[in-house]
Amino acid sequence: MRNLSIVIISLMLTLSSCQVVEGIFKAGMWFGILIVAAVVGLIFFLFSRMGGK
Repeated sequence: MRNLSIVIISLMLTLSSCQVVEGIFKAGMWFGILIVAAVVGLIFFLFSRMGGK
């Protein structure tokens, strides 16, 4: 937890607030894309398993 605090403080000191917000939104976008891809893959997997029986 202490290492995370040090990283956050160093980012706050070196980056402007706009860059920090931009980084958060980019990470959120990629995380959302990853979740959607995982859900679609799971749905295809479940349908293929039901279709095989």
